[in-house]
Formats: sequence, structure tokens, C-alpha cells
Amino acid sequence: MFKNYLKTAWQKLRSHRSYAVINTIGLAVGIAACLLIFILIRYETSFDNFHHNRDRIYRVVSATQTPAGINYSMGSAFPVAEALRLDYPQLEQVARIYERKGKQVAVVNDNSHGTTKKFKENIFFAEPQLFDIFNFPFLSGDAKTALSEPNTVVLTQAIAEKYFGDWHAALGQFIRYDNSQVCKVTGILKNIPANTDFPVQVVFSFKNAGQEDIANDWVSQDGSLNTFVVLPRNMTVPHFDDNLKEFVKKHTPPEYSNQGYLLQPLSNIHYESAFGTYSGATFSRELITALSSIGLFLLLIACINFINLSTAQIVGRSKEIGVRKVLGGSRAQLIIQFLSETFLITLISVAIAVLIALLVIPLLNNLLQTPLKIQPDLSLVAFLFSITIAVTLLSGIYPAIVLSGFNPVTALKSKFTNRATGGLSLRRGLVVFQFAIAQALIIGTFIVVSQMDFFQHTDMGFDKDAIVMVPIPNDTARQAKMETLKARLQQQAGVKSVSLSAFSPMDLASWQSDFRFDNALKKSGFMTDLKWADADYFKTYNIRFIAGAPYNQADTVGGFVINEMMVKKLGFKNPEDVLGKKIDFWDGAIKAPVVGVVKNFNGQSLKDEMMPMVLASYKTTYRLINIKMEAGHMGQTLAAIERIWTGASPDFIYEYQFLDDKIASFYKRESQLSQLYKIFAGIAIFISCLGLYGFVSFMAVQRTKEVGIRKVLGASVINIVYLFSKEFTLLIGIAFLIAAPLAYYFMHQWLQHFAYRINIGVGIFLLTILSAEVIAWLTVGYQAVKAAVVNPVKSLKAE
Repeated sequence: MFKNYLKTAWQKLRSHRSYAVINTIGLAVGIAACLLIFILIRYETSFDNFHHNRDRIYRVVSATQTPAGINYSMGSAFPVAEALRLDYPQLEQVARIYERKGKQVAVVNDNSHGTTKKFKENIFFAEPQLFDIFNFPFLSGDAKTALSEPNTVVLTQAIAEKYFGDWHAALGQFIRYDNSQVCKVTGILKNIPANTDFPVQVVFSFKNAGQEDIANDWVSQDGSLNTFVVLPRNMTVPHFDDNLKEFVKKHTPPEYSNQGYLLQPLSNIHYESAFGTYSGATFSRELITALSSIGLFLLLIACINFINLSTAQIVGRSKEIGVRKVLGGSRAQLIIQFLSETFLITLISVAIAVLIALLVIPLLNNLLQTPLKIQPDLSLVAFLFSITIAVTLLSGIYPAIVLSGFNPVTALKSKFTNRATGGLSLRRGLVVFQFAIAQALIIGTFIVVSQMDFFQHTDMGFDKDAIVMVPIPNDTARQAKMETLKARLQQQAGVKSVSLSAFSPMDLASWQSDFRFDNALKKSGFMTDLKWADADYFKTYNIRFIAGAPYNQADTVGGFVINEMMVKKLGFKNPEDVLGKKIDFWDGAIKAPVVGVVKNFNGQSLKDEMMPMVLASYKTTYRLINIKMEAGHMGQTLAAIERIWTGASPDFIYEYQFLDDKIASFYKRESQLSQLYKIFAGIAIFISCLGLYGFVSFMAVQRTKEVGIRKVLGASVINIVYLFSKEFTLLIGIAFLIAAPLAYYFMHQWLQHFAYRINIGVGIFLLTILSAEVIAWLTVGYQAVKAAVVNPVKSLKAE
């Protein structure tokens, strides 16, 4: 029985090919977009789900109370883990992990310790308990003892093969990091899955972390240090959070009572941007909701096309309906027949959608830098099955009910009114809904792109063009040669200025601290951003002074330069008044007068509020050489810089980064999403216009005689085109009135995530409505002109 319905459906689709093709393409594109969004969301929601005790694993994160609110960080103080073990022995596990980015790792000969290969890696230091908490399987070695001793290291299979050719041969071999400790390979990990926020590949014993000087420092919180605990089954998070309040009071000095710790569930780490992750990426639940909504709306737009085209061709199928009813066909049989046609189109569309997704997914992976792939697992099959049923019902049920409900006599005479066929009002409403979604996506895309453009081109308060940064090796011998290296680079043709610093002017890495000002008894009620740099830093980055002058060249702190924000926070109106006042860090460890005030510049991402800033010279902290080049012949200058650097440090890998590239990387996720939104907006417009094209095509057929009569009476081609286009112009205008306030509200909420943002101007809305109208006119215009140029004699003879 069902087979007969499908055979009949196939014959009908073949006889209405243009209708079938338009519907199939629209549905296929909509389903493909929905499928890709599903695969992306499935991947992003799978992070770290493979750990056995994931429901009881928590990260101890810091929450510092400030006058401006709570500052959150994923880091903790170094002694926290040991104290937790002693104070709360009921905790099942406690472990620390510490990251150091961009460190050199060298494969060495176990006899002479001579270097054979060099690599740059993000390395970790971890306690052996970490492998009891997280399920990172060992291929070789003992998880409990592999990192229990100093000078030991664990590698992943891929890294072991990169270093030694064969991971089986890696065990017992030696590597050195940062030209210092030589460590023995004591374990090989199975390659870490991509869906984890702990991309550990080279893991040294925590005893080699080299943080003995702050082992008992309860004040300093390092964002690179994560402390994890496994709660026993009978302990709740609120209960332990209360315990942590007492824990802080017990161990932290009274003047730092504003510092606190909380437990963050492992299941939340990937979604909470306030804390951050080692992988450097989070995927908020709001973004998941937004993408899911976009996928649903794209699918609805495609279904609306189907409904519009199905109801539009009712007159063409009226006699068929009448004959079926006269011959005894029941309404239920007709509904099944029409749903069978819809099901067949949907099934073909799903198959095409899968093919489209397979072709597009490499491009999506390249854009988002993800390892997405389509695998025929249970969840994917369930999704495609659900989509097939949902689209069949959404697209087909209304046309089926309308078509099957006609009176057979009326159907045979083909005498239908708009009310009888479900009405022009319904089709108008559906067109409005389609274009409201499409225009909302266009508005959102314009706003996201404008915000990205603002990030790239706003005045940041310093010069970022033609500046390259080269990391400095972190060893005493190389640091002693920094000034000599700087002098040689300064003499190189094409180099305008060179400076040494701990951070670039805008840097996600930061050093923040409170202080005492002007010999005050109490410490400041706010944190300041410390930028350690030599005196040439200001010239290299063209940082402008409004009072005083740069400090003198020195290896240690002899004077401070502060920004306008710092002056304001200290309560001064005139920058000159703060000169000569002393700033004291860490109870006199560093104390010097203010010698200059610079104009504000953003020290971190533009997502965050500008902080009070202090700059000073402090040679032992320098990790970067900042080189300002002349605009012409930069390729030759870069080659010369590499020769000079390599000659000074032949044992280390040379690498560099342009400052503008580094700044662009801060907004990598937003930039990726802006590209994604452009694609979705384009898909929405494409599907909507496809439906509009099909709808106008059927309208042109239905109004053939009317067009002929109008032409006989003297109507021009422009008059006929206007006849077809005026209604859609009005409908798109109505859709815009719906889309504009909704898009404004949601995009205004999105912009609140950024401290520095654009104002949503009228121009974005004018550009949207103009674009939508032009696209619609072009879509309608082709069919309208085609109908208008037909010989009126032929039009009047048409049935």
C-alpha cells in the first residue's frame, strides 16, 4: 500500500519537476545547515565527557572581591593543593597542573646531553595524582609513579613519534626544556582526544616547575596553575564552598581577605569564559542556544517554502483532487498521498543535505579549526530520522489538509477563492516570517562584522604597525647577552627601534598586583597592571607622555611611569601632581617614585575594561625583544634579524610574531563566528529568494490572462513588473519592522560582553532593508519581466 503511495508520489514529482527541484534544493540547503550546526554543537558539548569521575571533578578557581565587582580567574596560589590535602583528607584526590607556553624542548643524547632535535611546545608540569583524576590512558609506563620523581617527563604517542620516530623507543630517552633540566621519559600517553580543554602533550614532573620561591605564597595567584579536586560522593559543592571560606581565612593574610576560592565543575569549564581554559577556547551556552535557534529558523524557512509552493499550485491540481474524490478517494487517503509526496522530497533532500555537509565540513573545520566529521553513529542517525519526520509533517501537513478538503464539484470546476485555498493571507504571513528571519540574520551579521572592524582599527593608544616580537630564551646565560643583542639589532638597516619587555603593550598575559601609594599604611583598594619594559619601550610603540618623562635605562626599578587611568584612580585631576609620589609593591620589595604619565592605552583585549597601569624597568622579567621596522623591505629586515638572533642563540629556535597578528588572535573566536553568521545570513536569503522565485513563477502562470489583458489595454513592461513586485516590497518592509527591534535587542545584549563596542547606528538598518528589497526585486524581476514580454495573444489563449 505504502509502496503505491510512493510510486504515485514519484510520478507527480516528475510531472511537476520545477516545483520539486525548488522544494528539494531549499530543503536540502536548510537541512544541511541544520546538520552542520548539530555536528558542531555535539562536538562542543562533548568536551571532557570521557573522564570516569567527571561528575565529581572540580577546579578550584579564585574569586577576588573588588570595588568594581568580582574578578574571576582559573588560577590559584601554589600552596593551595598541599593545604587542601592536609585540611580535608576526605577529598578523594587533589592535584596541580601548571602550564608554560612556547617553551623549547630538545631531544638530547643520554651520554653527552648534546642536542639532536629542537621543538617549540606548550609544556605542562603535573603531580602524579592528576592521572588518577583524569582518564588519560598510558600506553607505556606507570601512571602512579611516572611523575613521582623530579627530572621525569611523560609524552603523548604523537609527540614521542615526532621526537624519536617510534613511541616504543621513547621510554628511557632524555629531553631538555629551555636549555636547563634534562628529564627522562618515564611514560607514554595515548594521544589526547581533541575534545578536551587539557591539551597535554609534554608533561614534566611538578617537582621541576621551579616555583620554590613562591611555594608558601598565599597571595600570588597564577592563572597558569590549576588545582583540581575529586569530591567524595557524600559531599556537596555548596558545603565545600563554605569550607573554602574558612580555608581562606585560615591561610591568607588578613589584608587579603577579599580573595576567595570556589569550586567549578568540570562540566562547566568549557562554557565559562570568565575563568578560561588551557585550550584557550570556550563555547558559551548562550552561543549554543543562538546556533541552535539559527539552525531551527533555517529549517523553518525551508519548510515555509514548501508550504507556499504547495498551496500556490493548488489550482493546477484541482481536477486531480476532484477526480480522486468522485472515484471514492477518502480524505485520509488524499492526506497520506500528499504526505507521501512530501516525505519523498524530504528523503531526497536529506540525502543531498548529507552530501552537501560532507563537501562543506572540511571548509567549516578550516574556518573554526575543529576536527568535525560525519560518522554514521546512533546520534546522527537519530537526528536525521527526526529531521525527516519533522520536516515531512511541518512542510506537508497543512497543504495536505487544505488540498484534501475541497468539495469535488468545486474542484472539478477549478473554482477556488483565496479563502478556499488557505488564502493569500497565510502565504503573505509566511513570506513575512521568512524575510523577518533573513533580515534579522543580516542585521546581526552587519553588527558582528562592524564590531570586528572596530577591534582591528580603533586607536589603541600605541603604534602596532610593522612591529615584530621575538621571544627571549628563559635562561640566565642568554639574559646576560640581551643588551648586546639589542644593540646589534638596533644597528641593523631597516630597524627603527628595539626594546626589551615582559609583555607587549596589549597582551592576554599580565602581572597584576595591589600596592601602597605615597607611604600610606593601607594598600590600594584596586589592582594595577604591571608592564615591565626598558626605557626604549615608549619610543618603539610611540606611547605618548602627558606629564614627566620615561625612566632611565636600568636593570632594576628606578622609577615608575603610570597611565591616566592610574592618575584618576589615585584621585588626582592634574597628572603633574602625581610626579614624585612613591609607589610601594610587596611591602618595600620594589619602591620608587612616579616619573611620568602616559596617555591611556589598552593593556589587554578590548573585551575587557582598561586597567590602571604601571610601567617600570625590571631586567630579569624580560621575555620579548620588540622590534619596530621601517615599512619598506620588511622581508630583508626580518631575514637580517633572524641571522643576528641565531648567531647570538644558536641553541634556540628562532620565531617571531607581528603585533597586529597577535592582537587579531585575541578576537579569533568572534572573527570565526562573524564568518559563520555571514554564511547563515546568505543561506537564509538564498532559501527565502528560492521560495519567492517559485512563488512568483506559479503566480505568473495563474495571472497569464490578466497580464495579457493589461498589455492589450496599454500596460508597459515596467507596469507589469511593478504589478508583480509591489506586494513583495510591502511584505519585506513589514518583515523588516518585525526583524529590526528583535535583532537590535539581541545584538545589543551580545555587545554588552565587550567593554569597548560600537554603537548600533541607523545605517545598519537602512543597509539591511535596502539589501533585502534589492535582492527580492532581482528575484521577482526575472520572472516578472519574463511574464511581461510574452505576446498578449498567447497569454489570452492560455488555459
